[in-house]
Amino acid sequence: MRKSPGFILILLGLTVFLFQGCTSVGPNFVPPEVSSPETFRYAPQDAQAVKDLKWWELFDDPVLVELVRTALDNNKELKISLSRIEEARAAFGFVKADQYPRVDLEAGVSGGNFSGARSQDNNSTAYIAPMLKWEIDFWGKFKRSTASAQAEMLASEHGLRAVRIALISDVVASYYQLLDFRQRLEISKITLKSRLDSMDIIQQRFDKGIIPEIDLNQAQIQKEIAAGAIPKYERFIAKTEHVLNILLGQLPQSVQAGTALGRQSPPPFVPTAMPSALLERRPEIQQALALLHAQNEQIGVAVAQRFPAISLTAGFGLASSELSNITNEGGIWTAGAGLLAPLFDYNKNKRRVEIQEEKTRQALFSYENIVLTAFAEVEDALVEVDTYSRELKAARRKVAAAENAASLSFERYDKGVSSYLEVLDSERTLFSVKLELSEIKQQFFTAYVKLYKSLGGGWLDESEARPADTPSE
Repeated sequence: MRKSPGFILILLGLTVFLFQGCTSVGPNFVPPEVSSPETFRYAPQDAQAVKDLKWWELFDDPVLVELVRTALDNNKELKISLSRIEEARAAFGFVKADQYPRVDLEAGVSGGNFSGARSQDNNSTAYIAPMLKWEIDFWGKFKRSTASAQAEMLASEHGLRAVRIALISDVVASYYQLLDFRQRLEISKITLKSRLDSMDIIQQRFDKGIIPEIDLNQAQIQKEIAAGAIPKYERFIAKTEHVLNILLGQLPQSVQAGTALGRQSPPPFVPTAMPSALLERRPEIQQALALLHAQNEQIGVAVAQRFPAISLTAGFGLASSELSNITNEGGIWTAGAGLLAPLFDYNKNKRRVEIQEEKTRQALFSYENIVLTAFAEVEDALVEVDTYSRELKAARRKVAAAENAASLSFERYDKGVSSYLEVLDSERTLFSVKLELSEIKQQFFTAYVKLYKSLGGGWLDESEARPADTPSE
């Protein structure tokens, strides 16, 4: 039985399909080697190993835990990142489809009694045929494009983790900033009340001519300093609440707070990890590595475009001169093969390869810079946790001394042993160190937030700890 040319062509195409991809031009991706220190410089000796946990729960504040949950459910930036993953998955499927044959359905009808240079009796012709079109991926162009799209999809998934960690860190840091401002507002109100009481005494003494007017003026100044701090911190509180509400994905409103900052305890331990593990934990590093992989595959795509493109077409169907008989008359077939090769393009294809090579080099430098930044952020956070801890202890001692000094100064002034300037200086110092203590404690808690974030944060659940599933080829 004699085989038709179309059958032979399709058989040839199927044979090529089985072997396509064996030839894949361009460099294969090899992850770059990155040197890392054996230990972090400022890691405490008794530090425990990092575990995959919800680190924000270590602050032991149920209100904070609920705020984080709300942000993870409603934050708009997080929803954008989720949408980008779906977009990347669709792009991956879109690009992957180029590896396979495309089948279209072609149909048409024409009428008339003129063809070429002479008249004909037939008035119409109709046909219907499925058409197969396929560019054979002999040089691996489509394979490389698919690998690039897959790497970009994985990069978007790592990007989602980075957004989640950043979101949680921003919520926790903003929460402790809010507690700090609320505590400073409370300090200002207590100080104002104390100075109002003191000024009543000063006013009575001035009215009796016991003290000069300058003492009264100095007391009035100190009262207004405390009074002016109240609206300032009310403004800071409102603006911080607005920042938190954006993170929570809701309209501006008052934000509930849990335990006051002064009664908050820091997390029970300082976690550290082996520096080499940081390369696997930090989603920004994994995202940059995936983007480097994606860009490396583009070199192969560009190289493949310098070689001939081989394509096959085939069609099988039915044709008739009468519409009513289209399914009754003989079948038709068509088959063909094509080759399109660049001949002379003024080095355009060569430059395309050079462009992709330079972009890959840029992606490599970006990856290396992100790695360096990651290590620096861990070291910075460890330094901050250590130094703020010691600074906080000193600030507490300073407040205790300032409270005692303020009390003794007023007693000395009341007995006529010292001038009112000594009282003023003690009160200014006490107000200042109380505000300083609140700020340092907030910075101490924020240092923990930075540390958890710089170490790659904590995964939300066990599935987050696993790399993104790789779609099948």
